[in-house]
Amino acid sequence: MTKHMPKELIIIGGGLVLAIIVGVVAFILGVNYRKKVAEAELGSAEDEAKRILSDAIKEAESRKKEALVEARDEIHKNRTEAEKEIKDRRNDVQRLERRVQQKEESVDRKLENLEKKEESLQAKIKDAEKKLNEAEIIKNSQFEMLEKISGYTAEQAKEYLLSSLENELIHEKALKINEYNQKLKDEADQKAKEVIACAIQKCASDYVGEVTVSVVPLPNDEMKGRIIGREGRNIRTLETLTGVDLIIDDTPEAITLSSHDAVKREVAKTALERLIQDGRIHPARIEEMVEKSQREIDAKIKQDGERAVLETNVHSMHPELIKLLGRMRYRSSYGQNVLQHSIEVANLAGVMAAELGADVALARRAGLIHDIGKALTHEIEGSHVKIGVDVARKYKENPAVIHAIEAHHGDVEPKTLVAFIVQAADAISAARPGARRENIENYIKRLEKLEEIANSFEGVEKCFAIQAGREIRVMVRPEIISDDKMTILAREIVNKIESELEYPGQIKVNMIRESRTTDYAK
Repeated sequence: MTKHMPKELIIIGGGLVLAIIVGVVAFILGVNYRKKVAEAELGSAEDEAKRILSDAIKEAESRKKEALVEARDEIHKNRTEAEKEIKDRRNDVQRLERRVQQKEESVDRKLENLEKKEESLQAKIKDAEKKLNEAEIIKNSQFEMLEKISGYTAEQAKEYLLSSLENELIHEKALKINEYNQKLKDEADQKAKEVIACAIQKCASDYVGEVTVSVVPLPNDEMKGRIIGREGRNIRTLETLTGVDLIIDDTPEAITLSSHDAVKREVAKTALERLIQDGRIHPARIEEMVEKSQREIDAKIKQDGERAVLETNVHSMHPELIKLLGRMRYRSSYGQNVLQHSIEVANLAGVMAAELGADVALARRAGLIHDIGKALTHEIEGSHVKIGVDVARKYKENPAVIHAIEAHHGDVEPKTLVAFIVQAADAISAARPGARRENIENYIKRLEKLEEIANSFEGVEKCFAIQAGREIRVMVRPEIISDDKMTILAREIVNKIESELEYPGQIKVNMIRESRTTDYAK
């Protein structure tokens, strides 16, 4: 088969074998070269690693030596500080020991002094007991001598001394009571204001509720929501315009209006009733109704004032005073309507003036406006008497009328007949049974109880409750009750009245002691 191959193929085959052999040889030589290079690099890396390791060991040794030096320095420093601290504490301990030792020595000295004082005290006690015994012996001998000289036994002498001392004490007690009464009168006004203010803050009686609250009926409970309005705008508008608080609670078909000013409360009530009747409730309509109600109430106030003036036959009165009279229709005192009370006082004063021959017209005029200040007590500070005097002067009233207003509660001493008449008429109107929240049965029972309390004391001969129970006059037996004992008895009666009786205002206890001697010429 070889024999038949061409020559070119043989040459190509020989060249291919030769190339393969050359490639294998080259590959073997390359592998050997790379091996030698790798072994050379590996040897170099090992040498570098040995060098780095040697350098690291040297640096570690160096740092170790530095650390040891620093540690020795720190230890030396801490040791020095510890030794200093120990030394300081040792000094403190020594100082405390010295102080304790000094205190122990001081306590020992005090104990010694106390022992000496106790011994001295025991000696003084023995000496005092000895002297007390001697004094007792001397006292007994003196008592025996006094009994022989005076002719009284010790019990009789004691009774005599106590009797004398009791009389002196009664006199001293009466003086002290008078002194304290004067002091209390000086302080009473300020104390009364504080008590009344405190009572007003704490008290919520039926009377206060009646005179400060009005109730407006509603057609249905749905109306409450309409009165409140969206986000409360209707109720806020009404409260702002009238100055009255609206209380909307669980009470069915009713709204409560609360205010101490009866005129404002009446305006709010009238406006609210009109709004409920109209059905259109919004801020603009509320403002319109409040203005309309205000005008209506002002007109009604003027009519009431004119009616009072005509009813009492008082002429030529200033229009502003007439309006203030009408406002008193909405004021009450102890449950008594002030306008009706003023009309009653005017009529009473006119009748009394006619009986006494005084000026009837002047008495009626003074009686009608004596409480005019009560119409403005919600707006002006001060008592109604002072306000009334200022108003009367402002509108050029007669000086006699001004004086009657000023004196009707005893703020000043009455100096004219008209002032006395008005004062008496005011007391009569206020004290009339049933006029001021007290029925006739309770009124009579209170007077009987007042006289019963006064009669329960020894030495009381008679007593009379007068001025509708505002005063009680007590007549005592002069042979039993002395002048000094009268003061004490009056105080005891007052205390019993205060503890057992309920009454408005105050009660005056007037003591009367009268000695009479009768003889006949023959």
